[in-house]
Amino acid sequence: MASAGGAEPERPHPKPFLIGVSGGTASGKSTVCEKIMELLGQNEVERRQRKVLILSQDSFYKVLTAEQQGKALKGQYNFDHPDAFDNDLMRATLKNIVEGKTVEVPTYDFVTHSRMPDTTVVYPADVVLFEGILVFYNQDIRDMFHLRLFVDTDSDVRLSRRVLRDMKRGRDLEQILTQYTTFVKPAFEEFCLPTKKYADVIIPRGVDNMVAINLIVQHIQDILNGDICKWQRGAVNGHGRTYKRPFSEQAESSSVLAAGKRSHLESSSRPH
Repeated sequence: MASAGGAEPERPHPKPFLIGVSGGTASGKSTVCEKIMELLGQNEVERRQRKVLILSQDSFYKVLTAEQQGKALKGQYNFDHPDAFDNDLMRATLKNIVEGKTVEVPTYDFVTHSRMPDTTVVYPADVVLFEGILVFYNQDIRDMFHLRLFVDTDSDVRLSRRVLRDMKRGRDLEQILTQYTTFVKPAFEEFCLPTKKYADVIIPRGVDNMVAINLIVQHIQDILNGDICKWQRGAVNGHGRTYKRPFSEQAESSSVLAAGKRSHLESSSRPH
């Protein structure tokens, strides 16, 4: 029933299950998230009705000054440093998402390295996948996730993917390699790789590891079906994470992901 003002009141929505997906540049974070969406049949669902949605940390890059934009256009700005992100806005947005609210997410133009005036409206969903290279770096953001995934891909594979991707965007090979050795690789080793220890599930080879992807999809399906009572919230608050174990292609497909336990299961279309 419409309200007195004519607009329909926002329907109550349960708090979503928030999944963080991290990993190095071009490790396959976005591809893993997209495959999960595909296997759950959510790609065919109208955006406002989706039960599962994907958000990217890349949407939260800071607004650059004219000087910083000039450096960015020359490949001399470090987009892989924690300070490159608007962490306050990211934290506030995720907090509202966890509370089941409709939010507006910034739109970032990776050609001009600027935040666009228009935003993307994100409606409440049952499961939210939030992917990015540094989504586990800040503890207050890291602790919001009910499940943490780390996509672990060989560095040579990631570099080759990045080179091919950036060349398709019209960037000079020398600039790509200089940016990688100057900013991307050191930042990965200093800021991203150390956060791997916070992951509940590590996915070697990314989307090529379909055993891992299928296990995660089954876990999400259980959540959507209400089979996991309150998602075992008490075990997933940053204190109940107890162990990590490898999950290769030879892992038993009947294994179950338990929220609050660590597993080692083994893209991101990074803009910079």
